[in-house]
Amino acid sequence: MKSIFIIILALCCNYAVAQNYSVKSKRAIANFEEARSKYSNDQPEEALMHLEAALKKDNEFIEAYLLKADICFSQQRYQEEVLALEQALAIDTTFFVPALFNMGVAKYHTGKYDEVAFWMETFKRHNRGKRSKLNPDFWIEKAQFAQEAVVNPVFIEPYNLGQSINSELDEYWPSLSADGETMVFTVLVPKDPLVTNPHDLAKNAINFREDFYVSYKKNEKWQEREPLISLNTNSNEGAQTLSADGNWMFFTACGRDGGKGSCDIWFSKRQERGWSQPVNLGAPVNTPFWESQPSFSSDGRTLYFVSNRPGGKGKKDIWKAQIIGYKKDGTPYFGKVENLGGNVNSSGDENSPFIHHDNQTLYFSSDGWPGMGAMDLFYSKQVNRNAWSKPVNLGYPLNTENEEIGLVINAKGDLGYFASDGFADGSGKDIYQFTIPQSIRPNPVTYIKGKVFDSATKQRLTADIRINKMPDGELSVNTSTAPYSGEFLFCLPAGDRYALNIQKEGYLFYSDNFDVAANGTIEKPQVLNVYLNKIEKGASFVLRNVFFESDSYQLKNESHTELNYVLNLLRLNPTVKVEIGGHTDDTGSRAYNLELSEQRAKAVFDFLVKKGAAAEQLNYKGYGVDQPIESNATEEGKSKNRRTELKVIEK
Repeated sequence: MKSIFIIILALCCNYAVAQNYSVKSKRAIANFEEARSKYSNDQPEEALMHLEAALKKDNEFIEAYLLKADICFSQQRYQEEVLALEQALAIDTTFFVPALFNMGVAKYHTGKYDEVAFWMETFKRHNRGKRSKLNPDFWIEKAQFAQEAVVNPVFIEPYNLGQSINSELDEYWPSLSADGETMVFTVLVPKDPLVTNPHDLAKNAINFREDFYVSYKKNEKWQEREPLISLNTNSNEGAQTLSADGNWMFFTACGRDGGKGSCDIWFSKRQERGWSQPVNLGAPVNTPFWESQPSFSSDGRTLYFVSNRPGGKGKKDIWKAQIIGYKKDGTPYFGKVENLGGNVNSSGDENSPFIHHDNQTLYFSSDGWPGMGAMDLFYSKQVNRNAWSKPVNLGYPLNTENEEIGLVINAKGDLGYFASDGFADGSGKDIYQFTIPQSIRPNPVTYIKGKVFDSATKQRLTADIRINKMPDGELSVNTSTAPYSGEFLFCLPAGDRYALNIQKEGYLFYSDNFDVAANGTIEKPQVLNVYLNKIEKGASFVLRNVFFESDSYQLKNESHTELNYVLNLLRLNPTVKVEIGGHTDDTGSRAYNLELSEQRAKAVFDFLVKKGAAAEQLNYKGYGVDQPIESNATEEGKSKNRRTELKVIEK
């Protein structure tokens, strides 16, 4: 965090060359120069010791107070920084005018928001007519926001997740599967397994490392955590994100063999036992610069992450990239990396992005937008593919004068999880849960989970899953089942209709559709077991996403996505011949329904041929009311009987 005060070091260096300090004591100056050397070599504690020695020799040594303030700022010891600046300014207010600005920033960091404007206005007055990269008006705006937020708090009641997840060690960076039943988080553990009291160790890279732990929820209770042995190493692993189904993990590792830069993003997938060997994502996600803190969206395609690469809006920005293919080992590779733009990224730092399962609400931390402290939590809504709304601060007391990072929210949007060391019931950093206030909730999301089987052998299958939004056919989710279990889980934001397609090479596909009206199925997610039929003579399935105008054989446009999947199936299996069968309910005469079903089957045939299907692969036939699959006594039964089927008649 050596940023605002770096100019002080330049000042001190100038004095060192000219031997023109504000004091004459040679021993005080020698201690000061030793302190400056220690600080430049990243030894802040030793530097502070030499500064105390210098000030003992001469307590009017203004440069020593300024350097002490710089070091305290870099260590986030803001109250000590204020005291050092007060002593420097008491000696001479105009000796180093930027110290007035620094005092305003320090007052902000200590929560003295009502004092910030005074110091910033004083700085502006003394600096009038001079060029400066400092921005006092920005800090005045931040302080005004913080003052108003404190008197208009957002009610939250954090709840410690308890001993199954938290311990005397530091726990942070929670990540959650969409069903809320798997939590992976980071724990700062002693490198020496024989250490019995970790509080006796200084928390640094020499004594500690970051490891992954996992806990599963059963009967609404988190079970005893377990280390992810297959992923943990003697180095640091952290800042991870899970895919919606909990089967993929992207995480940050620094200084690892095979890395591209200082910190990179790595990928691993869940196996029957443990996790796969991590793979570096490579370019264009990773660069020689710093990449970290990934968040993977529920669409199964989009990765958000933080990087300090060139071309951004500030220091660390949030970027995104989409999967465009897969390597032979199943590792995804990504296309062009995009910056999220000036409505998310500021001139400062952005951190810890979390894209909610609605795939529209992005939560993140920033020090570049008006807020309460060093890093505040914000959210922004995606307006369209390339635009985001102006960020909204999550308010006080969720945001404080400290750093808030690493917020995740469940699919339903009502529970949040974050790490903090600011509560009395914790031991160091612990993970907390709280109810999300209505004003900052994302769009509600439901999820559908299940398994895919071979219909004959009941063997679990690996299959591809695509979800298209209706009626326009926009691809909303692109995922697959877990290879070891055939399990799947995908999220559907409330308020839209969706078409489901599950396909596997050598099998006929499965289709279904879901109408997720606002809050319609949020409380009761569906569980769906899917049985795929191999492509063989006599096998058939229902095209559940082929629709016609009422009492007509006019295809609706929303049928096109499903029929394009049929077209692809025929192209991949050029020797297969299929029959398109039309079926109706019993409303109307038998002759009328026979004619209607024939015309509907022909309409599908005509569409496929027009789109390029080989006519010799296709037959069509109308069955009218003769082959019902449900009773026509109910509207639900009638709806299921009105259908289009595809049957293999020759392989």
